[in-house]
Amino acid sequence: MPSNIFNNKNVLVTGHTGFKGTWLSLWLSKLGGRIIGVSDQVPTKPAHYELIKQYVDKDYRVDIRDLESFKKIVKDETPDLIFHLAAQPIVLKSYEAPLETFSVNTMGSANILETVRNINHKCSVVMITSDKCYDNVERDAGYYETDRLGGKDPYSGSKGAAELIIRSYVKSFFNKKDSNVKLGIGRAGNVIGGGDWAKHRIIPDCIRSWSKNKKPEIRNPLATRPWQHVLEPLSGYLCLATKLVQNDNLNGEAFNFGPHDEQNHTVKELVNELTSHWPGSDWIDTSSKNLTPHEAGLLKLNCEKAHKMLGWKATLNFKETSHWTAEWYRTYYEKGLEEGLQMTFDQIDNYMKISKDRNSFSLI
Repeated sequence: MPSNIFNNKNVLVTGHTGFKGTWLSLWLSKLGGRIIGVSDQVPTKPAHYELIKQYVDKDYRVDIRDLESFKKIVKDETPDLIFHLAAQPIVLKSYEAPLETFSVNTMGSANILETVRNINHKCSVVMITSDKCYDNVERDAGYYETDRLGGKDPYSGSKGAAELIIRSYVKSFFNKKDSNVKLGIGRAGNVIGGGDWAKHRIIPDCIRSWSKNKKPEIRNPLATRPWQHVLEPLSGYLCLATKLVQNDNLNGEAFNFGPHDEQNHTVKELVNELTSHWPGSDWIDTSSKNLTPHEAGLLKLNCEKAHKMLGWKATLNFKETSHWTAEWYRTYYEKGLEEGLQMTFDQIDNYMKISKDRNSFSLI
């Protein structure tokens, strides 16, 4: 393993029991980090966290809206780095529980910022928001980091609001020369991969159905998304953290982490690609029923800034992304938990090898 800034460091991950949080925690552990996890609960059953929890050094059950409890954790653990992933991440749930969505995604983020504002040690912080923070007018060109923030649904609005809160803390507190905090923002979305069982997400909905020999209902098959494997944005977050530690000039900067341009595909194309790796699978088009709230039809990111300033670009193509996802779930359902954990390790190792071969990013 090459030298890296995470080795022998205290790394705090909020949302470590969630889909992206589990993959990130395991990857950071492989890089030598001491993992401090903060989540209010294990969000799904089954859960990827049940496979990887032995690699989390400290496991705190705390709601990030509980400011005093979070402050105590940071004081006791003195993290060198913080990755903030804890959130209410589901668009459809934001229609069912808008106030909770705004509370978790805005005040939760504000509590992270307020906590680190008063720390007495050096700390680099990566705040994860979403590609849905942009005011999406469904244009063909990808969104740049300087484009207008917005949101037509409660989830998107909460992420846009979180970005404004982050910006105000950076401008007011973290851009001073004597600040102990350096902060970067990561924007990504539509992540797929093994270990996700959240409700109202396309891959978990399909996998739950196929594992029971049923056909999932697909409500918006022509919606286009920048599909990417979970390891893609995580590699971006790791690159951002590395560069933050090494370069003061990146403090306060936001970065898009998305797939290659040609990887914008419809839901229909994604599901059909997955069925090619899952024998006997099929799906039902329910778009004509129009029973669900508004969701964007087109969303695309421009990632030139991450490539130029961080030396990062996406590694996997669409077919690899789909294959790796289906392969993980088939391994889990056909061979069990231990093989599922080994598949997680193998995919991280393979991703690092392929990304090195393709010169996609470096953690050195």
